[in-house]
Amino acid sequence: MLTLYIANKSYSTWSLRPWLLMRELGIPFEEKLVPFGEKNAFRAFSPSGRVPCLYDGSTVIWDSLAIVESLAEQFPGVWPADPIARAWARSAVAEMHSGFADLRHFCPMVCGLRVRVDSWPPAPLDDLARIDELWQDGLSRFGGPFLAGEPFTAADAFFAPVAFRIQTFEPQLSDRALAYANRLLALPAMQEWYASALGEAWRDEEHEIRVLQAGTLLADHRKTPG
Repeated sequence: MLTLYIANKSYSTWSLRPWLLMRELGIPFEEKLVPFGEKNAFRAFSPSGRVPCLYDGSTVIWDSLAIVESLAEQFPGVWPADPIARAWARSAVAEMHSGFADLRHFCPMVCGLRVRVDSWPPAPLDDLARIDELWQDGLSRFGGPFLAGEPFTAADAFFAPVAFRIQTFEPQLSDRALAYANRLLALPAMQEWYASALGEAWRDEEHEIRVLQAGTLLADHRKTPG
């Protein structure tokens, strides 16, 4: 049995990616959630001190993209079967894995919150414009409903945290991009993750401060701490 270590579902974008992929593809695994805490809290199970971290017997994989590639060696459907779609999907995943730092910083994922952004800086808007462009390209090129065609793949899993950010901050995007984000949010596994996030009583101060720096808090749908 595979074991996936993750952090708080309210905040952990990197944890969401392999978790969602495995849920959607029906890959069995045991979930172990360790809340954000002291700086080195994850070093007990993760060589990098970060999540996600996947245990496959005695093999340890401690990076989200490495986890995806390891899963692809064992299970079908992680990447598109068509070689052209597969190349596109791998490029999109690599761009998400290494890019969009300004959006990550300005719009941290806190699943249960709704925030009105009072003033969007240019840099995260540029990131959003590129994501919109990339999503429209994939949907147009491969016919949808997902980024690389009909089946859900790693490309969709890697952009799933962006859908939660869109739900929280409501940026202006094209109709097609918004429809795709809503399609991700409606997935049963995404609904499962979201419900668990709302039920968490933990709060991580760094994430809470950063999300409120972006604008005005409109609603908090999470369980009251304590």
